[in-house]
Amino acid sequence: MAWSTRELADLAGTTVNTIRHYHRLGLLAEPERRYNGYKQYGVGDLVRLLRIRRLALLGVPLSQIGDVGAGTEDNSAQALRDVDAQLVDGIERLQRARASIAAILRDGAPIDTPEGFESVAARLSEADSSMVHIYSRLYDEKAMSDLHSIVRADADSDGLGDALNALAPDADEATRQRLAERLAPALARNIADYPWLRDPTAHLANSEPVTRRTFIEALVELYSPAQLDVLARASVLVGDQSSEDDTPQSSP
Repeated sequence: MAWSTRELADLAGTTVNTIRHYHRLGLLAEPERRYNGYKQYGVGDLVRLLRIRRLALLGVPLSQIGDVGAGTEDNSAQALRDVDAQLVDGIERLQRARASIAAILRDGAPIDTPEGFESVAARLSEADSSMVHIYSRLYDEKAMSDLHSIVRADADSDGLGDALNALAPDADEATRQRLAERLAPALARNIADYPWLRDPTAHLANSEPVTRRTFIEALVELYSPAQLDVLARASVLVGDQSSEDDTPQSSP
């Protein structure tokens, strides 16, 4: 019995182009040709093709199928263990993607909202959202979870984040100082609740130099000089308050 390329493809549940691809990769030997020049495949070719398809459907990369098929039982088992580990990772990614999609639809968040921030997306400005995306590449999951809590707390406060986002680039000295004074207590509270904010070294997902450079460049790019000035003033106020709190009090 001999089959044409089309017939072989139909029997194996694949396509002519796939068979040709396997020929190019050397996974399936080129068959003999009939007198009219057409390829003719036999039972051995069909079995080989079905075995290739079986390994491919299991997830074995095509580049490894030749080695797995010709290798020892130990090598084949290791190849399957490697594939299984990749499948576990893939399933976890898909599950996280589904959870994110569900949260985006539930909260009506923008489709590109940073993962885990769907419920507070409405409180994030474009700059804030961009910073959170960058933070996700700089800090670990614990830090990102704390950051989510900080954003949620701001949403429940008197809108300091909104005030900072709405600050005009040409805001005068008095306006900047008032906002900094409003912002300082919230900043101090965040530092008290999350002490690692003063020294995030233990929560870095990248090296400290890369994190510092990326953080500074992102701030300068995404926020106006007026907003950066307010943040700097608030930090100074928090630092001054901390110094006063740490100063020993004399006995009366």
